[in-house]
Amino acid sequence: MAKITMREALRQAMDEEMARDENVILLGEEVALYNGAYKVSKGLHDKYGSARVRDTPITEEGFTGIGIGAAIGGLRPIVEWMTFNFSIQALDQVLNNAAKMLHMSGGQVRVPIVFRGPNGPAEYLSSQHSQALQSIYAHIPGLIVISPATPYDAKGLLKSAVRNDNPVVFLEGELMYAWEGEVPEGEYLIDIGTADIKRTGKDATVVTYGKPLKVVTEAAAALAGEGIDIEIVDLRTIKPLDEAAVYESVKKTNRCVVVDETWPVASVASYVGYLVSKNCFDDLDAPVEVITSEDVPMPYNHKLELAVQPSSEKVIRAVKKTLYL
Repeated sequence: MAKITMREALRQAMDEEMARDENVILLGEEVALYNGAYKVSKGLHDKYGSARVRDTPITEEGFTGIGIGAAIGGLRPIVEWMTFNFSIQALDQVLNNAAKMLHMSGGQVRVPIVFRGPNGPAEYLSSQHSQALQSIYAHIPGLIVISPATPYDAKGLLKSAVRNDNPVVFLEGELMYAWEGEVPEGEYLIDIGTADIKRTGKDATVVTYGKPLKVVTEAAAALAGEGIDIEIVDLRTIKPLDEAAVYESVKKTNRCVVVDETWPVASVASYVGYLVSKNCFDDLDAPVEVITSEDVPMPYNHKLELAVQPSSEKVIRAVKKTLYL
């Protein structure tokens, strides 16, 4: 097992899939000559050339549409949005073309495409460039939505996403690219739609995904010092959702906290909380607690932007609330 960064794991996944299948291409802003805005695609243009690693103008709706057309025509495009904040410009293409094509064609036309890039709150970017948009994409039928929290998961899930015959939205935490983790040197895949137990425990279940796994892990260490043992369920895939893994954990611990960096209304966390309340009602010893970002535009001030997001302190308070402490 080698310890590598999240950006290196994503790069390995794309490199391996491009080497395996000549139909896999990469297009987006600065992915080629500049090696990617976050250096995820470093070296891929030199290796595969402009025909397969293509710089685009700053026209998200345009190059997203080109990617969808290429997928319909037999290629397997990876479309990189410089950030998911810019994906809003391409939402019509994703919602009305990529996601609905299989349905509108009566099952005759598939769109094997991956939309990937950095998502979620970052630092000092304020309200237009520091947003978690996964709830929007999870709301759309026809899309697979993935949000890995570790380099290991990122590589295995991205490879599976490239091979999938459906449109996949692949969310990478903007602040996670330099985070390190162990990744096997040989090829491996991770099944889409399978959650992972990142920590076993008996007192409460904490369900999360993506970047918030870090604060949940920090909270788990602090709670362990007080004799409180929590189980961490990392969803990894938001859609399809591994409900069985969540229910199995909650039925063991009888308590549940859901942590999500989106806004609270119609969030992924609110949906998971509803599912747990409905399907584990007789097993719960306390109401489900939900932690999200505050329902405000992201402040520019660093102390304020941290204050509106999930934190280990908020997780600790929520877990103790389910334990009536």
